[in-house]
Formats: sequence, structure tokens, C-alpha cells
Amino acid sequence: MAEHTETHVESAELRRSPRFGAFFAVGGAFGIVLALILTYAVGTDQISESTGARYSEAQVFGFLLLACIPVGLALGGAVALIFDRVLRRRARSVRIERETVESDD
Repeated sequence: MAEHTETHVESAELRRSPRFGAFFAVGGAFGIVLALILTYAVGTDQISESTGARYSEAQVFGFLLLACIPVGLALGGAVALIFDRVLRRRARSVRIERETVESDD
């Protein structure tokens, strides 16, 4: 039984990277919380100057969600990009050895 061994040595860059999906989810949740806080901070018993209508709390919350969620997603993405840039500087080069063993049966 003869064995043939081949070894390949390569180098690769090893670095950590953030999970962008998690940052987007946290940013979206931040947008929802911000919309909820602004809904009760603004007050809904006032008449709108531009339309002359009175909006319920649910309507004000919905309008604010339309603005706050995209802002939260953008902020989460921006934070993820900043972390990605910072972690890219800490990358290091590693040596990878791959050994292939083939036997003649």
C-alpha cells in the first residue's frame, strides 16, 4: 500500500467582521422605540396647521414609523460599516497548510 502526500502552503488574511443583519435589526428596533417616544412627546390633541385635521395616536405613531425606521436602519448600517473599517485594520496574515493524502488501493 503506497501513500502519496501533497502539501500546499498558502497565506490568507484573518479578520473579524460584524454581522450586518444584527446591526440593521437593532437599528430598526431603535427606530420603533424612537417613534413610540416621539408619539407621546409630541402630543396628539392638537390640530394640524397644514391640514386642519386631528390625528389619533395610532396615526401619529404610523407616520413617525415611516420616518424613524429608515433612519434607524441607516444608523445601524453606518455603525456596522464603522466597525468593519476598524476591524479591517486589525487583520493579520496567517499561514495555511493543506495536506492531501492519497492511498493506492
